[in-house]
Order: sequence, then structure tokens, then C-alpha cells
Amino acid sequence: MNPRLDLLQPYPFERLRKLFAGVTPDPSKRPIALSIGEPRHPTPQLVLEALAGAGAGLSNYPMTAGAPALREAIAAWLARRNRLPPLDPATQILPTLGSREALFAFAQTVVDASRPGATVVVPNPFYQIYEGAALLAGARPWYVNGDPARNFTHDWDGVPEEVWSRTQLLYVCSPDNPTGRVVTGDEWRHLFALADRHGFVIAADECYAEVYFDEHRPPVSALAAARADGRGDYRSLLVFGSLSKRSNAPGLRSGYVAGDAALVEAFLLYRTYHGSAMSSAVAAASIAAWNDEVHVVENRRKYAQKFAALAPRLAPALPCTLPDAAFYLWAKTPIEDAEFARRLYAEENVVVLPGSFLARESGGVNPGSGRVRIALVAEHAECAEAIERIVAFASRL
Repeated sequence: MNPRLDLLQPYPFERLRKLFAGVTPDPSKRPIALSIGEPRHPTPQLVLEALAGAGAGLSNYPMTAGAPALREAIAAWLARRNRLPPLDPATQILPTLGSREALFAFAQTVVDASRPGATVVVPNPFYQIYEGAALLAGARPWYVNGDPARNFTHDWDGVPEEVWSRTQLLYVCSPDNPTGRVVTGDEWRHLFALADRHGFVIAADECYAEVYFDEHRPPVSALAAARADGRGDYRSLLVFGSLSKRSNAPGLRSGYVAGDAALVEAFLLYRTYHGSAMSSAVAAASIAAWNDEVHVVENRRKYAQKFAALAPRLAPALPCTLPDAAFYLWAKTPIEDAEFARRLYAEENVVVLPGSFLARESGGVNPGSGRVRIALVAEHAECAEAIERIVAFASRL
């Protein structure tokens, strides 16, 4: 067996199952799960119809590089969304099976484990795929804590120079999971300068970028920040996006990478052997989704309505603020976070995710400790009922 598998820590939801072992929740209350970031708004009809209508193409093997029409649709959407000159669909775009598998596989592509001290820098708290990808690629993760006093901005300046010097890959999540913070243009410029100085590449995870609350203020993409910084070739940068959150289609497993042509070329080579080509049916459904913005605006409206109503209701009981974007509330708990989640499940049959499960101890602290992640992904009525139960539970502590 690969000995690096022993380095992997249990996934947060595995830890949650163990935490709840032996607990029987109140059977008089219907279960409500706000623990997983799985969109539960309806998948748009236009996506379902395109998927159903493209079945004939399943008789052929798909291309790893993806259908040209899909690459063109993604390039056109990125240009519209970010007000950019179109990226080259042939060299700067690659369809992927969602963002998760791509974020993992990218580390296997760019990390050279033969170099002493190979390091991958990750935000903390973080999406655990970043850590697992680093470990299985033969690198060591370095965790950069978010500072709650600065809207969870990560302390990039606190990373020692000797760590940056051995860093090969930096993961950045914007909007951030779990805090919802959006990386600013100035912060991107700082990270680009670090990448140039130390020779690492940046993987910008933007899977939540289409869930925000002001139609006039979309989160800035790393692509737009790079272009504004004079990096029109997007050197040392790949951006990862997905239809899962944007179009309520997590089961479609459809996403993209975009940016530096040299990185796209290397990633395509890896994926040719990896066996991760998108089927023609999924490609057709994806083209329909990328070409339509009406359903996305409606999706944002529903999230904005939920957050405007429910965040102020929760905040007096569990302090939290409206995130910049994404669909999580990152709330403080009056008792230890895992104990809070366990008792909430037992008494109210509501599931939330302990924040400590999403982070690692770094600098003497676990930056997720004392918080829970609440995913407002269900329809409004179900989320509202869950928040009322959480408030009632917190009032009894």
C-alpha cells in the first residue's frame, strides 16, 4: 500500500459520524442537515433538458481535452463574467469533472517531491482536499491561519521566507470556505509577487464565486486581478470553477481550469493518463448552463433573501456576520464546537459542522475552534426552521 495514505486525516464528515455515534436525536423533530455544502435549490430545467437530449453521444469515448464547443462556452463566460479579453479555448481552458478532482489532481501534476522540503501552502481553515493532495503528492502542508479580527484575512506575511522558498504550490479559496471572505485585488497582487519571487504556482479555488449578495459587486476573480496587474498571460496561475454551486448541479460533476497555458498543457498531459474525460451528455448540459445567466441571478436572489433574513436572527445567539459571498455562516459557539454540534443534534435534530474539523492547529491555535459552519443550502423554510431550533438550543446553554 502507498505509505502516504497513512498521513491522511479522517474527512470532516467521517469525524462527524463518529461524534454522533450513540446519539439518538429527538424523534419528534424532523432531521435538518446544514453541515454539507451541497446546493439543494432545483437544478435548472435547461440543464436537465440538455443532458437528456445528448444521450446519443455516449456511444463514443470523450476527449480528455474536452469538446471544443464546451471550451469555447467556458472561455466566453469567463470573458463576460470578468470583463476580460477571451482566453484561448484551445490552450488556456480545460474542462474538468467538477473542481474537487481537479484541485486534487493539480498537485500531482506540479509538485516535485524529489526537491528537499517540498511544501504546499494552504489556508487554515481549509477544504481538506488541499491537504490530502499535498500529502499524496509527497509534499508537506504549511497552514496559514485566517485572522477573525481582519475579516479572516490570511496571514501571508507571517509565512517565513524559508517556507516560501521551498513552496511549490499555493491554494487560495475565494470566496473562502468556510468564512465567505473574498480575496482583494491588493492581496492577489501580493501573492503574485510572492509567486514570482519564489517560483511557486497558485491554484485559485473559485467554486463559490457565483454565490454573492449584491449584483453590482461580484467577487473579483484571480484572472481579473492578474490582468489588472499586467499578467495577461496568467503566468503561474490556474483558476478552478464549477457548475455545482453556480447552477445547483453538484451531481453533474462539471467544472473547468483556466489560466497559464503552460500549466494547462501539463495538466492535460497528466489527465490523459488519469482518465478524467467528460462525457458528451455532461458537456452538452454544461454548455447550456454556461450560456445562461438568468438562472444564476435567480439562484443568488434566493441566497440573498435567506441570508438577509436568517443571519440577523442567528447572530444574537451565535455571533456571526454576513459573509462577503458563498453560502455559509461561520458562527461562534458558547461552548466547545464539537460538543455544541453533538448536543444540537441530540436535542434539535439539526446537523452543523464543527469548525475545528475544518482546520489544523498552527501557531498554537486551531482557527476553527469555537465555531460551527452552517450551510444555508436548503430552501428558505427549512433553513429558517433550523435557525429557530439553533437559537432555541443556544438560549438554553
